[in-house]
Amino acid sequence: MNICSSVLIVASLTSTVVVAPDPHTPISFVLSSLPPKLMQGGGEANLNAVRRQDREARNARGVMTRLTPEEHLRRANIYHINRAFEEAREHWQALINYYPNDVRVAEALLGIARSNFQSRRYSEAYDAYDRLARTYPVTKEGREAVNFSAASLLRLGKASEAADRYIEYVNRFPEGERAESAHLNAIDSLREAGRPADANAWIARTRQRFAGTPTETNAIFAQLRLEISEGNWKRAVSTSNELSTKQFQKGVAATSAEVAYLKAYSLDRDGKHDAAFSAYLAVPSGIDSYYGWLANDRLVRIADGKKRALVEDRVNRNATQAEAVADRYPAPYRQAIISAAKARKLDPRFVLSIIKQESVFKPLAKSPAGARGLLQLTIDAAQKYATSAGLSNLQESQLYQPDTSIRIGSEYLRELSDMFPNLPEAVAASYNGGEDNVIRWVKRARQKDPGVFTSEVGFDETKAYVQKVLNNYRVYQELYTIDLARR
Repeated sequence: MNICSSVLIVASLTSTVVVAPDPHTPISFVLSSLPPKLMQGGGEANLNAVRRQDREARNARGVMTRLTPEEHLRRANIYHINRAFEEAREHWQALINYYPNDVRVAEALLGIARSNFQSRRYSEAYDAYDRLARTYPVTKEGREAVNFSAASLLRLGKASEAADRYIEYVNRFPEGERAESAHLNAIDSLREAGRPADANAWIARTRQRFAGTPTETNAIFAQLRLEISEGNWKRAVSTSNELSTKQFQKGVAATSAEVAYLKAYSLDRDGKHDAAFSAYLAVPSGIDSYYGWLANDRLVRIADGKKRALVEDRVNRNATQAEAVADRYPAPYRQAIISAAKARKLDPRFVLSIIKQESVFKPLAKSPAGARGLLQLTIDAAQKYATSAGLSNLQESQLYQPDTSIRIGSEYLRELSDMFPNLPEAVAASYNGGEDNVIRWVKRARQKDPGVFTSEVGFDETKAYVQKVLNNYRVYQELYTIDLARR
């Protein structure tokens, strides 16, 4: 899992995720785009070693002395992967100060910008990205900065400016590394800016530019989501029909089940209840089908007469499947979970669902991004919630203690549940992709439907995470009472 709201990154064992400052770039971008040496820098041993070295490398005034550019970068990378952002920035800044003409200054500026973004210091992140884009415009780092400065503008609530910056990237670098995602980001940013007509125009441009590719399919999916948010139900049905003819291959942000559910929902909202019933029935069911669970919920509400038998059959099949795999859904740490959850008005089964996805109940789990323990907390995230969870002077090693992880993780889940009441999908999405992102996705969805919200989740990894956690939650609800007693 992840507590990863740019400031709160947590990465799960089963799905390593680091916040990506770009709504259509995989969240793992930050990790995958970092130098190999950075990826080797995770772990307490490396972190403690560079801290000892840094204590010896300071002068009498406490200022970092000159090291080689390679050494400044090495230490910055180790601090960065362990989320010691201030210490990382000190080394990047030292490289810039001591070696202003070195070719690696652009890399250091990118590190400063990225770490500020991850720390939720969006103004500072934007300034660093903007400086990088202006100073090194013909480099890869400069191109990245133009693209990712738009994400900082989004987080600053400047959606219209963000859209214009994505469009600037497309116009300046039509063959750039981020051209496809910049087109798609422009669409969603225009939607967030309240410019649906411009979003529609950009959808048409994207479809033409990338005809026959996954990017075109994603543009059609953006069209479907736009029409649903605007309540254009007939056009939504027509677009979902077109989308259902496409191949849902790698790189496509939607699935066939998702599109089938959104079509059924649109028919339902348009008052075409018989057609909606048939469309909901067409959504694949089963305990691993998130949209199948949602379709069942809708079917239960609208079924009447002979139709109830069809619905009961689907519901009963899920219950039977859940029973058959009960051994894959244990309830360890029962008392600690019940105590922490009930004190915070959480469903213990939801906490279990998060833990199962985060660490598969392994208390000593550690991710490449420095997340630790059952709930895969990073130290910066854990320290934010430790005091309100009744803990003080928290150390990294304590995150491997089950009770500590459960208490702190539950405290964060409580905050998210208060922020997004009655929408566990948004809570799960926040835990993985950051609540600042989720606030935008909820606003963009506009409809009060969990499936519509989930379709708006802008990170592929986070969308998959939400669906897995909610599937876990449904199965736990089938198998256990709220007191975690086996049914």
